[in-house]
Amino acid sequence: VQLVESGGGLVQPGGSLRVSCAASGFPFSTYIMSWLRQAPGKERELVASISSLGRNTNYADFVKGRFTISRDNAKNTVYLQMNSLKPEDTAVYYCAARGATKYDYWGQGTQVTVSS
Repeated sequence: VQLVESGGGLVQPGGSLRVSCAASGFPFSTYIMSWLRQAPGKERELVASISSLGRNTNYADFVKGRFTISRDNAKNTVYLQMNSLKPEDTAVYYCAARGATKYDYWGQGTQVTVSS
């Protein structure tokens, strides 16, 4: 099983970035997929989730209207488009596959830094 995030980097405040997560080794299209993040000294927090077929999405209040989660089941990939980025969005962003009661699989994370 692998979840491999990519696309992180340094961006200026107000800028945009898209991170991707490529999955393999498990039935990706049957899983709810989530993006979570963890900033230094803070607990990991849920950013957004998307249902197995992509019909339903949920967002944390602090990213609503700025971030968009999407998935391509043909490519076993989930995306997070991040617009209007703020310095407080700086964190390591993780993708995770959510099972019935917990996150079954995690990626290694990708660093997103918002700074001028």
